[in-house]
Amino acid sequence: MAAKTEAPPAAAAAAAAKAGDAATPAPAAPAAKGALAQWIPLIAALILAPVISWAVAEFVLLPRMTKKLAAVKAGDAPEDHAAAEAKPEAAKGGKEGKAGKEGKEGANPASYEFQNVVVNLSGTMGTRYLKTTFIVTGVDPNIKATFEAQKAQLTDITLNVLSSLSLADLEEPGSKNVLREKLVLAYNQALGKRVAEQVYFSDFVVQ
Repeated sequence: MAAKTEAPPAAAAAAAAKAGDAATPAPAAPAAKGALAQWIPLIAALILAPVISWAVAEFVLLPRMTKKLAAVKAGDAPEDHAAAEAKPEAAKGGKEGKAGKEGKEGANPASYEFQNVVVNLSGTMGTRYLKTTFIVTGVDPNIKATFEAQKAQLTDITLNVLSSLSLADLEEPGSKNVLREKLVLAYNQALGKRVAEQVYFSDFVVQ
């Protein structure tokens, strides 16, 4: 009768453990559950971010901006009102200042104006003429009253000086400056003292 051989106890235990490991399935469900748990915060953040942004804008930023705009409008209203009141006053003051200045010049001017003086030019046989308007200024603040007192004489002197000019005289460079000097000299000689200093033309037409 043959002798029965028995496996060593250590080998038998190892084989049994290996067989048990092969028969036991891997715990897949806990691993999948852990992965899903990791994605939940990210998904929640993506969903809640627009809602939180809207809530902040609606209930925090918008009320603050509305309050600031109301405060700015309330603060600007008095200044605008004051500026609106100051503007007419300034305009009024400007008009009064201008009128006052013109009144002052009218009352005590240092100038006299010859308006629309027309003369025939020398050597043209009456076919060409000069039309001019000019102001005479001087150091004497009463020059207007002085010229008004001798208006006829000074007008005659003006006509004589202007009618002595020829067309060639007026075509020369600097002819107006020469004419200014002639008029100032003639006025001062007629008045017997230095009253006129300068002549300014506002209209000078040769036809």
